[in-house]
Amino acid sequence: MNYLERLVERYPALDGMKDTIEEAFQIMKASYENGGKLLVCGNGGSASDSDHIVGELMKGFYKKRTLSEAEKEKFGGLSEHLQGALPAISLAGHPALSTAFLNDVNPEMIFAQQVYGYGLKGDVLIAMTTSGNSANVLNAVRVAKGKGMKVIGFTGHDGGALKALCDVCLIVPSSVTADIQEYHLPVYHTLCAMLEEHFFPAA
Repeated sequence: MNYLERLVERYPALDGMKDTIEEAFQIMKASYENGGKLLVCGNGGSASDSDHIVGELMKGFYKKRTLSEAEKEKFGGLSEHLQGALPAISLAGHPALSTAFLNDVNPEMIFAQQVYGYGLKGDVLIAMTTSGNSANVLNAVRVAKGKGMKVIGFTGHDGGALKALCDVCLIVPSSVTADIQEYHLPVYHTLCAMLEEHFFPAA
């Protein structure tokens, strides 16, 4: 299935984003092919989207992603309950670390701290901010770039400050926060489906 064509058929307003979505896919594909991982961050609804993206990548999405015969031998009977994974971490999902850091250090640096701790050269950060101006997300992007990571932005409006900091910025055509988030979901679902199709073609 051509998931990108399916996206624009279902959401014609996103037709102008096909090239940037393809660019984002190529960045993520290259990272995974070289042993990299994905980090994702955002606030509020975008924090939920961060968790959602990880959920689609770390297990089967459209496919069951059964293990290879070699892996089945390694894990024995457990392999029946394991699925192929594309490594991804939501930076919004660590409440003990987040609350300690925002209380003891700086609330605008919590995502940046996690990027510093987890991120390696060649990894990818997805930075989600509907305004394009969330300080804690922008700080994470700056640290990611300093570590030699690629950055994919998800935003709306005119892209805000995020636009100039990203390798690719996916700016959906809306200035209403709820509508931006509604557009983000099918875009990242499409990226996850494209990655799954590439890495698990026979699953």
